[in-house]
Amino acid sequence: MASYFDEHNCEPTNPDEQYRQNALLELARSLMQGLDLMDPGTLDLSDWDQRLPPPAAKAAVQKLTVVIISPEQADKGLKCPVCLLEFEEQETVREMPCKHLFHSGCILPWLGKTNSCPLCRLELPTDNPDYEEFKKDKERQRQREHRLGGPAWSHVHVMAPLFDSPEEYFK
Repeated sequence: MASYFDEHNCEPTNPDEQYRQNALLELARSLMQGLDLMDPGTLDLSDWDQRLPPPAAKAAVQKLTVVIISPEQADKGLKCPVCLLEFEEQETVREMPCKHLFHSGCILPWLGKTNSCPLCRLELPTDNPDYEEFKKDKERQRQREHRLGGPAWSHVHVMAPLFDSPEEYFK
């Protein structure tokens, strides 16, 4: 029976070369696991991808339209998507900018925890400047990808948030 190296027409790696290869693999692994070698303070904004967004801005919540349920709406059997109770005729409810209706007692506590519609995830503004900056950065990245015809260099996704273009990445 032939040895592994004979079967695959290759030579065993010498110990020094094996050490260098392992070191390179460890470096690559560290980079792929969230850039562990970098100062964590430089990646604060990307943390929002992993966390619940902050509460909706108080001013945005106060501006939500108050709607009185019409007889037609009540006859359709419209329900609050949170508590699943049907809206009653002449009941006052809150309307999100996306036009979804909720009982005040259902949507207000929700918006006190996060800034989005529980159904479609449309976001209201927040009072958190860091999160608002994160949203702007994310929108700029989306526009940049759109201009490039999609995430054309997504294979370098680990470094992508740090650079504005592929050329800058490969300098």
